[in-house]
Amino acid sequence: MGDAFIRHIELLGYEKRFFPSQHYVYMFLVKWNDLSEKVIYRRFTEIYEFHKALKEMFPIESGDINIENRIIPHLPAPKWFDGQRSTENRQGTLAEYCYALVNLPHKISRCQHVVSFFKVRRDDMNPVTDSQIKKPEVFLLPKDSKKNLTDITGPIILQTYRAIADYEKSSTSEMGLKAGDMVDIVEKSENGWWFCQLKNKRGWVPAAYLEPMDGPDESEEQEPNYAGELYVVQKSYTAVEEDELTLKEGDTIEVIHKLLDGWWVIRKDETTGYYPSMYLQKAGEVNTSVKSELRNRSAPPRRSTIRNAKSIHKQGRKQISQETYRRNSKKYIQSRRNMQGNFQDKTSVIIEKNEPQENKPKAQPAVPPRPSKDLILNRCTETTRKKIL
Repeated sequence: MGDAFIRHIELLGYEKRFFPSQHYVYMFLVKWNDLSEKVIYRRFTEIYEFHKALKEMFPIESGDINIENRIIPHLPAPKWFDGQRSTENRQGTLAEYCYALVNLPHKISRCQHVVSFFKVRRDDMNPVTDSQIKKPEVFLLPKDSKKNLTDITGPIILQTYRAIADYEKSSTSEMGLKAGDMVDIVEKSENGWWFCQLKNKRGWVPAAYLEPMDGPDESEEQEPNYAGELYVVQKSYTAVEEDELTLKEGDTIEVIHKLLDGWWVIRKDETTGYYPSMYLQKAGEVNTSVKSELRNRSAPPRRSTIRNAKSIHKQGRKQISQETYRRNSKKYIQSRRNMQGNFQDKTSVIIEKNEPQENKPKAQPAVPPRPSKDLILNRCTETTRKKIL
């Protein structure tokens, strides 16, 4: 795959933060060419500095030489003091700016300056907070205000999911849920932790606690890849359930089914089972700090371990047994073919050895001697006796 580039940027709203001092940050949903979606946070002053640098890099397209050649969108300078009202009023301008930016010629929209600015940073994953100070306040952009931009930009519509059981958060970056809560999904991470919104709250929630509204099955889940894809174990894990595998760091395995709840079906030699995807890394892929931080977190719970789970769907999610995974895997089928081939070879050898014996002429039965004339006259019928007289 080529260099990364941005396919879409959507403004979700803004946050009012109180640490280290009161300030405002905008929330953006960035969709990349590899179909991943990331939530990032940027101050307006950062965005404006990025904008000024972009204009200096492309003076013709910014209109510095001839105003008629300008295609880079305008962005007003920050005010001396940015309050909540100015932050809120600027949302429409920022949404239009992002749409125009992504649709500029590739030499601008896909340049390193743009890509780097919208990449996920460490503080995007774990924003700096202080438990002694008031927690951030989130102000989501009303859906009605996006209607005019929807026809033009085609922004991503957030999916609504339902919580099937109560969930108690274990860190400040997570969000607690009650059974029946309806949440909007901002980001579906392959590690099984999903970034959700509930009114003015936001945070990470295990995907196993959520179900789609229209049905129990996940239409977005990939089909099993029985050919297998090589991955390397980055963190050891000891199996808790019978259908899980215990592996050590450094083991090489094959992934045959990537599931959205973060528990992938893998194959180690001739055995298949579930393993946390966040502890795996594709063979040959370079390690990143973001992935390292994710592996330091605990694996999300599995659906089978959730107590008091209540679904609104009568039909359960389709399940594939480990025996089905094993028997359909390419390695298993190939081993069976090899066994059958060896058996046929042995059979042919046996037949060839027996052929010389089968080609030998078989012994003919002995012909009994003809009875004497006296014996025929004494024991045979009148008809037979007449023939010899």
